[in-house]
Amino acid sequence: MVSTETVAAAMGAGAYAKALEDACIRFGIVTPLQKAHFLAQVAHESDGFATATEYASGKAYDTGRKAIALGNTPVADGDGQKYKGRGLIQLTGRANYAKYSQAIYGDERAVRDPEMVAKLPDAALAAGWFWQWKGLNPLADRDDVVGITHRINGGENGLDDRKLRLKQSKKLLGIS
Repeated sequence: MVSTETVAAAMGAGAYAKALEDACIRFGIVTPLQKAHFLAQVAHESDGFATATEYASGKAYDTGRKAIALGNTPVADGDGQKYKGRGLIQLTGRANYAKYSQAIYGDERAVRDPEMVAKLPDAALAAGWFWQWKGLNPLADRDDVVGITHRINGGENGLDDRKLRLKQSKKLLGIS
């Protein structure tokens, strides 16, 4: 069987390829179908591994229900911009950065330095942690790209691209 690192590299992951394999091992993303879905989603979320930081400013996360749901403080603090999507799965919001930081480091370092989530190894670690935290393996086992997309994105944003990337990752992993 081909390695996760090899498949990630073939999908354009570059420097992220080895870190993605490590994340799969650490967070129990082990079956070919789980890996295929994980790689497809991170490839989409990172714009084909072109970025580990959300292109939008994050200002949309400063006020209203989105801000509250993400644990961001009022607009004066600029938490929307400070805790905008980072990592290969676009971890978003003060609360999610805090959960990630506690889970991985047992402290608040990612809250104090949110830009670390866009750098290795955290860009891949955050993606693997998020995948495990959101319980996405069972959906991957059912080959449910729509369900996974909803848990990651809250809707079906980019679903066609996610499906294309899933088809590519399945082919590279030898899954029909």
